[in-house]
Amino acid sequence: MPRFLSAQTDTRLITLPWSVPLADWPAESLVALPRGISRHVVRFVRVGREVYALKEVLEHLAIHEYRTLRDLTRLDTPSVEAQGVVTERYDSAGNPLDPILITRHLQFSLPYRSLFSRGVRQDTVNRLVDAMVVLLARLHLIGFLWGDVSLSNTLFRRDAGAFAAYLVDAETGELHDQLSDGQREHDLTIARTNLFGEFCDLEAGGLLDDALDPLVLVETIESRYRELWAELTGVEEFDGTEMHRIESRVRRLNALGFDVAELDITTDFDGSTIRIQPKVVDAGHHSRRLIRLTGLDTEENQARRLLNDLDSYRARTDQQNADEAIVAHQWLTDRFEPVVTMVPGDLRGKLEPAELYHEVLEHRWFLSEDAGKEIPVEEAASSYMREVLAKLPDEQIALASETTMLGLANPFDPSQGFADDDYVKPYDPWEDDASEEAAEEAPQAAAFLDIAALRNRKSKGDLPT
Repeated sequence: MPRFLSAQTDTRLITLPWSVPLADWPAESLVALPRGISRHVVRFVRVGREVYALKEVLEHLAIHEYRTLRDLTRLDTPSVEAQGVVTERYDSAGNPLDPILITRHLQFSLPYRSLFSRGVRQDTVNRLVDAMVVLLARLHLIGFLWGDVSLSNTLFRRDAGAFAAYLVDAETGELHDQLSDGQREHDLTIARTNLFGEFCDLEAGGLLDDALDPLVLVETIESRYRELWAELTGVEEFDGTEMHRIESRVRRLNALGFDVAELDITTDFDGSTIRIQPKVVDAGHHSRRLIRLTGLDTEENQARRLLNDLDSYRARTDQQNADEAIVAHQWLTDRFEPVVTMVPGDLRGKLEPAELYHEVLEHRWFLSEDAGKEIPVEEAASSYMREVLAKLPDEQIALASETTMLGLANPFDPSQGFADDDYVKPYDPWEDDASEEAAEEAPQAAAFLDIAALRNRKSKGDLPT
């Protein structure tokens, strides 16, 4: 019986075939979901209503990543949620198997390759870049050294027309009290290398817009990161006649989705110069306000959009002087919930509720512009579900029939590529039988791959010295 390391164990996981190598698990135990490229064996399983990601990895790496992800969750950092580690696995012959890290699947999220495979415009790529920059800045603010910054180690969720990025792989991550400039630069150097390679890969596969250059994209990510970091942590000096700049600094940070818990404000001896610097900066300004008022737990841009609609509702109903919490409850029952409940059962896996409501508001604006008058929300919602939502792919659970999964050699392992009837597996002496008989049966190119055969030929004088 394997050993489970978990703070909150889902007992239904115990019945899974842990004595079988993860690569050989039966299809009935798996769920076909798009995922990024990984050097480890990764599979998805459904247990009841829950979907988990399983990664086969060495024990010390699995335990380190489990504990790191748990720490990130406690710090309210956008990352996948670690569920547990399964160790002491043995196959039917008693041979040891690598442990498995279990994480909870992030609903409504997609790896970057799935987004690009559907075709993305230049402005969409820019939004992905922004999401990546915000994620990296948030991690650095809490003292997290990623160590392997890449798109493949990131999941993206739609966020009111933008994207929110989540860390997936914390195998190389380290949590410190505070990062030095050198540590942050180390992460940026890794980011440049990894992201350039990934964008070049997309370009070679014809998935990157011709107007986009991989090197320019990487440089953009680095410059935007530096601008954001300077806004979050930089020192600002001004004279005593410009006190409004303190509030302006706070407003700029709020607009970026960050709360300022404390400002370090100092003045010189005669009070002519004032110096300010944010001391504690935390993300989620709008989402925290929304969850406090309505209980809705959303992404930051979604929260900003819903709060704007709440403020509009408050003005329309002439309740500017009413208690904000009371108005928020009325908005929730009169506007938000009726739209969400209008969604037919077979379409509820398309978008999460907050993103759906945002899309309805956007659709309503376009309809109102075309009609030259304001369209009721209910009418806009019906039109959106009929004309737009029904044509969207499911994002709650991306099934094997989805466009991103069609034609795969193995829908449970997208890293194996697409099926090809003319494909012949190349001879690899490191994995296949490297005997002389096998080398003779292999294609002619095998003679140049089989190191043992080359040495044998050299010893017989068949090769030049």
